[in-house]
Amino acid sequence: MQRRSFILKSGIIGAAALTAPHLIFAQDEETEYSVYELMGQADIELYGKDINLRKEAYEAFKKMKVAAYSAGIDLKIVSSYRNFRRQEGIWERKYINYTDNQNLKPLDAIEKIIEYSTIPGTSRHHWGTDIDIIDGYQKTNGDVLVPSKFEEGGPFKELKKWMDENANDFGFHLVYTNDKKRRGFKYEPWHYSYAPISKPMLEQFRGKNIMRLIQEQELLGSEHFTAGFLRSYIVNNILDINPDLL
Repeated sequence: MQRRSFILKSGIIGAAALTAPHLIFAQDEETEYSVYELMGQADIELYGKDINLRKEAYEAFKKMKVAAYSAGIDLKIVSSYRNFRRQEGIWERKYINYTDNQNLKPLDAIEKIIEYSTIPGTSRHHWGTDIDIIDGYQKTNGDVLVPSKFEEGGPFKELKKWMDENANDFGFHLVYTNDKKRRGFKYEPWHYSYAPISKPMLEQFRGKNIMRLIQEQELLGSEHFTAGFLRSYIVNNILDINPDLL
């Protein structure tokens, strides 16, 4: 299958019809983010070796990291900024694995992917504001980003407790909470977002025609992105997050 980069065409950027009317966002009058930035297709200035965040988020993370040291915790970033191409690679690797190796039907494969991974162009990791973290002091085997490892008896239990008590003071908020009423992506106790930047970025992103932006991409399996699927994805996976980030 031939692939191409996302192409902006005249007329595709408009007011999104797919919004949750009860959500109210603070207006950011100072910074305008391009669609390329919001979709991870622009080169942005990132700060910090192995941190890779926008400057304000980087400075806040450094302060939080120093504070965590005093509690015997080493905040280690497993993933931060990811551009469109990297997210596309994650998507395609999982799609091929689920369809070719596990023999799932395309729609089932897509539903499996979006339990934890985003459609390229819609990831919060495109913004330089979001981080996946662990405690670097703790030794563990296998995948580190597993919810059970952040629970009682897990290696990152103390990290989770410390973040619950302190992260908001530094502007970082858990994105995909354990609220049983929340839909979309599954609970991710490792994923935090720097709200002072990510909130206005989300506000601007949802002001675009997100469905059309996704449809303009050519991804493995994208021919199965029906209008109904995309409406559900936007409402549940993009917008049904921690209310502190709305």
